[in-house]
Amino acid sequence: MMLEKIIALSRKSSPWVAHFNSGGCNACDIEVMATLTPRFDVERFGIQLKGSPRHADILICTGPVTAQIRERLLRVYHQMPAPKYIVAVGSCALSGGVFHDCYNVLGGVDRVLPVDVYVPGCPPRPDAIIAGIVKVLQKMESDALELADYRQASAAGGGTTHVHLQ
Repeated sequence: MMLEKIIALSRKSSPWVAHFNSGGCNACDIEVMATLTPRFDVERFGIQLKGSPRHADILICTGPVTAQIRERLLRVYHQMPAPKYIVAVGSCALSGGVFHDCYNVLGGVDRVLPVDVYVPGCPPRPDAIIAGIVKVLQKMESDALELADYRQASAAGGGTTHVHLQ
């Protein structure tokens, strides 16, 4: 299925990202926005910031997850089309950071969503955020090619896969 491989590679060439801030001190948000400026030029990877999660391939999360924001974060995640990738940026998004002992903080983003790439730092530098996004792009490509190869193999074998459980 050459067409599926072309679609997979084109999806990797123009990922759209959405940014979700769940609170904190906003230092990571400033660094994420700095990453999107011409100085760091993430558009060379085809990355565009979108305001709606319905159009995004990658969700960049900053800040600790609180009890109040948990449902909103889940709603944003479920609005994204599949396949979806999550990048946790900053110490707060990884573990709750300096807010981890607060009564309303649940912890990092991975307590609520499946995180694909972690970018540590308080705040992480824009080049670290770019490196994290590049890792997501590599994951997008490998996942898409694996799916295309699986579909091709199942089509060649009659489309039926038998699984034997013991």
